[in-house]
Amino acid sequence: MKVDPTRVMENRFVRLEPFTQAHKEELREACDADPSVWTDLYPYSMAGEHFDPMWTRMHANQAKGVSIHWAVVVEGRCIGLTCYSSYDLPNASLEIGGTYYHPDYRGGAVNPAAKRLMMGQAFGDGARRVVFRVDAINARSRAAVLKLGGELEGILRQDRVTWTGRVRDTCIFSVLKDEWPAVRDGLDARLAGFA
Repeated sequence: MKVDPTRVMENRFVRLEPFTQAHKEELREACDADPSVWTDLYPYSMAGEHFDPMWTRMHANQAKGVSIHWAVVVEGRCIGLTCYSSYDLPNASLEIGGTYYHPDYRGGAVNPAAKRLMMGQAFGDGARRVVFRVDAINARSRAAVLKLGGELEGILRQDRVTWTGRVRDTCIFSVLKDEWPAVRDGLDARLAGFA
C-alpha cells in the first residue's frame, strides 16, 4: 500500500486538495460557522482561537507522516477538511476521519462524494481495510458511516479524552477490500441521485 500526500482527488461534486496556506482563511470561516459542534462532538477544536494551533499541528503531523489532510473544495471554495490517518502500511490499513463540513454542505452529496474518492483511492493503492472512528454520541456521523457502507465492529469504551475533558466512547467501523465493490456501487448509485 502506498499513500501519496500530494494527490488531488476530484469528482463532479467535490475536489480534495492537499492542505496549503491558500485554504487557511476559507477553512477558518467554515470551522467558525458551527462552533458548538467542536465543543460537543470533536476530540479537538478548530473554532475561534483554537484554529491556528490546530492548523499548525495538522501540518506538523503531515510533515511527520502521521496524517494526510485535504481541503474539501466545492465550487472553488474550501468548505471543510478530511484526512487519512493511522495508516499502517505493513498491514494495508488506514483511517479516514478528521472530517468537518460547513453546515450548509451537510446531508447532501459532499460527504458521500468525498468518501467515494478517498476509499476508492485507498483501495486502489492497495489498502486491505479502511477504518472510521466515530464518537459514540455523534449520531449523525454514525448514521453517515453506516449509510456509506461501513460495518460497526464495536465500541471502545472510555477510549479518548476530548479537549473539553469529556471521556468519550469510540465506535469503530470498517470497510474491507472485498466489501469495497458493493460499497462503491452503492455510493455510485446514491450519488447518481444528486443533480
